[in-house]
Amino acid sequence: MKLYYSPGACSLSPHIVALELGLSVTPVKTDVRAKTLENGESFYKINPKGQVPTLQLDNGEILTEGVAIVQYMASLKPEKKMIPEGFAKFHQLEWLNFISTELHKGYSPLFRDNSEEVKAAARTNLTAKFNHLEAALTKNTFLMGDTFTCADAYLFTVLGWSGHVKVELPKFLQEYLGRVSARPAVQAALKAEGLTK
Repeated sequence: MKLYYSPGACSLSPHIVALELGLSVTPVKTDVRAKTLENGESFYKINPKGQVPTLQLDNGEILTEGVAIVQYMASLKPEKKMIPEGFAKFHQLEWLNFISTELHKGYSPLFRDNSEEVKAAARTNLTAKFNHLEAALTKNTFLMGDTFTCADAYLFTVLGWSGHVKVELPKFLQEYLGRVSARPAVQAALKAEGLTK
């Protein structure tokens, strides 16, 4: 499989999941601004949306959207329990959707050339969303309890943008980032993307 990524973008989440699962995935660096691959080819030939992450299966089939990709990857190795069993599976889906729609999109205005007023409103909105995380992360090691799941890979990725866009994280989220970043697969993904030495 090939994982098309841009360093530090939301594609870091499936990169972490692939390493956690021990999947054989070839990372392919993509310039999402220019919509090109490192060899100069158009990324639109791979993904007409022009967005990462994109997963290309060995049979050539393409899967896009990070939430779908991480769940597909986790389904390949169910024994790793990156997708919980039973009703908990739907709670993880609930978290993945919250991260995607409330947090990920909440950071978007901060990466654009918006006024300081718009950016201040985005930061205020994100702070309110962090309150929703507090109940889960002050009593649990990870979002779903003591087991690291796909949702944690995504949350780590999104919260990791905070320093770049001047979003102050509460202490419990800083501690959570510390727990996640200590995982060997997370360290390996960060290093592979050139985000750490």
